[in-house]
Amino acid sequence: MNIDGTRESAPQGNGHGGHGGKTTDTIWRPFAITSTRSSAVCVVSVLLLVGALISTQLLDSSNFVGGLAQMPLLTTKSKGESLKKHRQQIEVPLDCSAYELTKSCPRSYPTTTDEEDPDSNLNATCPEYFRWIHEDLRPWAYTGITLDMVERAKATANFRLVVLNGTAYVEQYQKAFQTRDVFTLWGILQLLRKYPGKLPDLDLMFDCVDWPVIKSIDYGGPNATTPPPLFRYCKDNETLDIVFPDWSFWGWPEIRVKSWVPLLNDLMEGNQRMGWDEREPHAYWKGNPEVAETRQDLLKCNVSDQQDWGARVFAQDWKKESKAGYKTSNLADQCVHRFKIYVEGSAWSVSEKYILACDSVTLLVQPRYFDFFTRSLKPLQHYWPIKPNDKCRSIKHAVDWGNTHQQEAKAMGKAASEFIKEDLKIDYVYDYMFHLLNEYGKLLRYKPTVPKNAVELCSESMACPAKGLNKDYMMESLVKGPSVTSPCTMPPPYDPASLRNLLSEQENSIKQVDEWEKKFWENQKV
Repeated sequence: MNIDGTRESAPQGNGHGGHGGKTTDTIWRPFAITSTRSSAVCVVSVLLLVGALISTQLLDSSNFVGGLAQMPLLTTKSKGESLKKHRQQIEVPLDCSAYELTKSCPRSYPTTTDEEDPDSNLNATCPEYFRWIHEDLRPWAYTGITLDMVERAKATANFRLVVLNGTAYVEQYQKAFQTRDVFTLWGILQLLRKYPGKLPDLDLMFDCVDWPVIKSIDYGGPNATTPPPLFRYCKDNETLDIVFPDWSFWGWPEIRVKSWVPLLNDLMEGNQRMGWDEREPHAYWKGNPEVAETRQDLLKCNVSDQQDWGARVFAQDWKKESKAGYKTSNLADQCVHRFKIYVEGSAWSVSEKYILACDSVTLLVQPRYFDFFTRSLKPLQHYWPIKPNDKCRSIKHAVDWGNTHQQEAKAMGKAASEFIKEDLKIDYVYDYMFHLLNEYGKLLRYKPTVPKNAVELCSESMACPAKGLNKDYMMESLVKGPSVTSPCTMPPPYDPASLRNLLSEQENSIKQVDEWEKKFWENQKV
């Protein structure tokens, strides 16, 4: 998996602060010097007034709106105010001193959320892409998941994760490329910090390699076995792997990519530095072309003395960039073109979310693979589809269309960046993990146990001994303490008709672009 531009974010938000009510001493002090008789008269008058108002309310509640019901009580705080005070997030720093002393995970972190958010029933419904969780787990909906199924997924797994009573245990099988496994596990540990005591016991296998391997065709027919459940970062329409947020949400130290919160902030700030009208009117791509033929094919679309396809395409030399300190690979500095190209690498690429966040029109070369959120992206709303087998002509048409339909193009770029900013904020990334693992846990037909060669894992055991950027990115993405709110509300699964309609709408939008492109090139011949 490769990233375009720099290859393939941050301290978690604190709780909602409350506002303390003022004391009533000062308010009532002028009345303290009055006589006892005067006080009694005042009290009786007030009681009569309140009684009259209550009687009026009983007679006609509609006449009471805006009256006493909206007046704050002088001697007590409102219930909401008090609860807000109560719900302020507790910050629990890492206890590296205890870890260094005992070389074991401290037991000081809360194991449950003591008080449920009273407004949790009002939590927003999760974004649309959460509905794909039901589809990804559908192969096991009727059979459940047995121990044998999980152990059959071991063949290609990098690690096995078991969660028992909120404690994580990991059995490592083979080291992943770079720090993919490290930051994937770090992300899961942060989920456990965010929602302590809320996840069920779990037992799962995780493969950190790009390519999905659980092929649907191997598990079809009347005598077929149930497929092994295997987690990874992407899949395609011919595979049954379970997609999970990739490691880069918590940082990619090898190429200096920050964790998601600070990086997303940088990208949004980068968007403000140059408006869409001021940007270069070309399509931009920068990445490693050696990993896939489709990328090598994209290089043919670069400007030359003979032809300008409207594309500015650059091959990224990562060894050279590393020696130069990644000075030209800052993602936030690359939002300077009206159009940005997304093309897959050896499989899906984590660069997609960075490209979509740029306010530029994303020219998305029709992909084979998808990750956990991209299935909800809509052509002509979030991106412009590019033909994979006729890239140059397709890019030329897209750039021409965007530069002659600037308001529509700007709206498309903005819709994509808003999707990333709002629907892919880190809280939703954690909520997706929560709901996916929660639904997966419901399917287990056995009680997980700690594997023989597993070790306990906690934030201290990972972050305290870490060095350099590994430690920096872990600390900036550390969940400060238990969340004061519940996860978003899981949307229902697609019914067959609505799923067909969704896929049909996407297909029809792509066909519409094909028709426009065909007419565009016919007009060029006239």
